[in-house]
Amino acid sequence: MSNPVKIAVLVSGGGTNLQALIDAQSRGELGQGRISLVIASKPGVYALERAAKAGIRATVIARGEYGDIADYSRALVDELKRSEIELVVLAGFLTIIDEQVYNAYPNKILNVHPALIPSFCGKGYYGLRVHEAALEKGVKVSGATVHIVTPECDAGPIVLQKAVEVRPDDTPETLQLRIMQEAEWKILPEAVRLFSDRKVTVKDNKVYIN
Repeated sequence: MSNPVKIAVLVSGGGTNLQALIDAQSRGELGQGRISLVIASKPGVYALERAAKAGIRATVIARGEYGDIADYSRALVDELKRSEIELVVLAGFLTIIDEQVYNAYPNKILNVHPALIPSFCGKGYYGLRVHEAALEKGVKVSGATVHIVTPECDAGPIVLQKAVEVRPDDTPETLQLRIMQEAEWKILPEAVRLFSDRKVTVKDNKVYIN
């Protein structure tokens, strides 16, 4: 592959979405993209083992070692730039970052959210809380959204969405797993491919796929 687009995946936990990206890469489904760096916000998370098994360079930039968000964000940007990263993917990255990161990578930071934005999103909606809220509301479909990350939580331009059936006997845990399997693990690698192959244009807070 000539001049691959270097991708960094930022993680805070088990790394299931990271694994979906690694698997897609092994199948040749990331287009010109290549995961060249994994950054964890705390040591000892299983995502680091996933990176090691795949032969991907990984490092820990621990939030607890920095006095404030500005210092932490500066350290992130320094590592991303040093590694010549072109696309950043947040895959279960639960640490707050500031405008230094957004300014360094405008329209180049992706996140996957386990609901159909603008439903069940924004501050406080993460993990099982999203699925608990969906079930409480009695929705018939939920799903996942890949969006561009902006300073406002879950409000950036939508890249891809995929709907998933909600079943009458669902629990937050069963719905979470089905959305991961049927939506998140499919549309996140596809969005990364579209960006890596330069198929995406952002205009007026909307994404257009060429």
